[in-house]
Amino acid sequence: MRIMTVCLGNICRSPAAEAVLRRAFTEAGLDDVEVTSAGTADYHVGERPHELTLAVGTELGYEFPTVGAQVRAEDLDTQDLLLVMDESNLADVQALAPDSRRAAKVRLLGEFASDAATAGVQEVPDPWGKPRPAFEAMYRQIEDAAAGVVAAVRERRVAEGRDGR
Repeated sequence: MRIMTVCLGNICRSPAAEAVLRRAFTEAGLDDVEVTSAGTADYHVGERPHELTLAVGTELGYEFPTVGAQVRAEDLDTQDLLLVMDESNLADVQALAPDSRRAAKVRLLGEFASDAATAGVQEVPDPWGKPRPAFEAMYRQIEDAAAGVVAAVRERRVAEGRDGR
């Protein structure tokens, strides 16, 4: 299975989600899941993640092997699931999809959060330009949702959309 995490610039949320998911899948023994990340914009192509994404993530034991990339229409063919951080990312990536089958591969990461059924699907707020606590909160939110992603992959529920289809 191939999963891509997506945010706006690919230096804060999506590389953090990539790192969290990589470790979560490894710890779950799901070594056949490949996780990458990209941004909807080309602002940071080729750059390392944001300094606070790296600092907080490294303290939490995460590794960051990739650099910034931009999501492309072809990714909807090569990826099985594209996990976006907010509604704007959702709209931007779905706009790249030539049909509903490929558009259905694009899901909000918040759909997998432990409280999504009771609190509703939450976006992962962009911490860019904010102080360290915003990055710490971002990691807590991503870690919670990552557990749900791992469970969905293990139980083969990743094809289900928000409406259960």
